[in-house]
Amino acid sequence: MTTRPARGGRNPTMDQVAEAAGVSRATVSRVINGAPTVDMKIREMVQRAIAETGYVPNLAARTLVTRRTNSVALVISEPDRPDDSSFLNRVFTDPYFGRITAGATGALRLHDIHLVIIPTDSGDHHHVIRYLRQGHVDGVLLISSHERDPLPRQVHDLGIPAVLSARPAQPIPISHADVDQRLGARLAAEHLLGRGCRRLATISGPLDIPAGLDRLDGFRSYLADRGFADVPSVEGDFTRAGGEECAHRLLARHPDVDGLFVASDLMSEGALRAVQDLGRRVPDDVAVVGFDDSSAALDCRPLLTTVRQPLEEMAAEMAELLVADIASPGRLPRSVTFQPTLVVRDSA
Repeated sequence: MTTRPARGGRNPTMDQVAEAAGVSRATVSRVINGAPTVDMKIREMVQRAIAETGYVPNLAARTLVTRRTNSVALVISEPDRPDDSSFLNRVFTDPYFGRITAGATGALRLHDIHLVIIPTDSGDHHHVIRYLRQGHVDGVLLISSHERDPLPRQVHDLGIPAVLSARPAQPIPISHADVDQRLGARLAAEHLLGRGCRRLATISGPLDIPAGLDRLDGFRSYLADRGFADVPSVEGDFTRAGGEECAHRLLARHPDVDGLFVASDLMSEGALRAVQDLGRRVPDDVAVVGFDDSSAALDCRPLLTTVRQPLEEMAAEMAELLVADIASPGRLPRSVTFQPTLVVRDSA
């Protein structure tokens, strides 16, 4: 095989690749478009010819043949917020979204699929639906869990392959990956009891999403089974500022709390600040356990004991589910549940 330079400075053509590989132009086209019927040795010959000639496939033409864009959207759907800049700031700074993006990107790269990130709130859903309907992407990874969010149903009704980042808040036949939220909360309760805490409380996540409800219920039910019927709680919003404000309110009402489960690491960081502002020592006076095991857990002082959910692995599984759905339209929805673990550090 010999490398043939482009004539007149023009880009190499498919015909030149075919000549270099000693095969037909149609065979080159089948290799480029991923046809499974091409013999492996011939496929390797064509791929070598592509590399040696410097041929770059026409992606627009390839899309017409395969009806694939080799792109998927990561849609991050949040409820309305009064300040759009704060919403975008949270999307691009919250460790949760960063870990999901990293896990999905790594898995999709193995399939030569690109990720398009689309943050949206409920006031912008029509733009997202229009974008998806126009066929710019082959499928959707959807981060949405709020009970009133219409986007999961709207995406499902489009008929485009989609995978959700958590158990859907409404009954929708859509694939999803999640962690056993209730088990994670029970691990936190078990650890706090094991430390000797006897006046326990929790700052929950938003109670209009399954994760917020499940973490609260898992924590309370474990304690109820062990004789702790009265477990004070305050509903938080998964933000650092929200955790600080909730901890101040909770400890003002229940100053004898000695064990605190906070339903996210970001809220835990704020809660730790509040506890220490009140002159309480962590963990001697108040032991604190978070949830996520994100980078925020390492930003806390003291370092945060927390429940780890393997977000990168969960996002990679979401990506693999989506790739399978794209390759085999009409597959029945699947759900994958990951197991949480407790990471013990200094706060509890």
